[in-house]
Amino acid sequence: MQVLKKVLVSLVMTASITIVSTAAFAAPKGEAEVKAAIENTISSIEAAQAASKSGDLSGISKDIADARQAQKEFRFEGTERQRQKANDKLRAAREAFEKGDTAAGDVGLAEALKSFTEMKAKYDLTHK
Repeated sequence: MQVLKKVLVSLVMTASITIVSTAAFAAPKGEAEVKAAIENTISSIEAAQAASKSGDLSGISKDIADARQAQKEFRFEGTERQRQKANDKLRAAREAFEKGDTAAGDVGLAEALKSFTEMKAKYDLTHK
């Protein structure tokens, strides 16, 4: 009975150490989601810019809305205020396109793209 008890305790300890060690060495799930969010944001802004250059104003609002939705998942403390300001530029760009002011919309998209690209660079420096 004593031997059985020692074997059982050893098995339980080995199992718990194995579980803890695999969780500790696993890649953080959140980093992949954050990186995907910023990449989706940038690609949506680039799609809106391409639509604007081609004159397809019908899809711009959707692309900007997609970018604004994706940027919500990009949470990085070092760039939080910059993210909020860039989101405001996206909102202003969408409003400009809806009013027919493509020049102001293009400027807003360019500023937002520049800002999100800078945020991605800052994030990439700290998360290699």
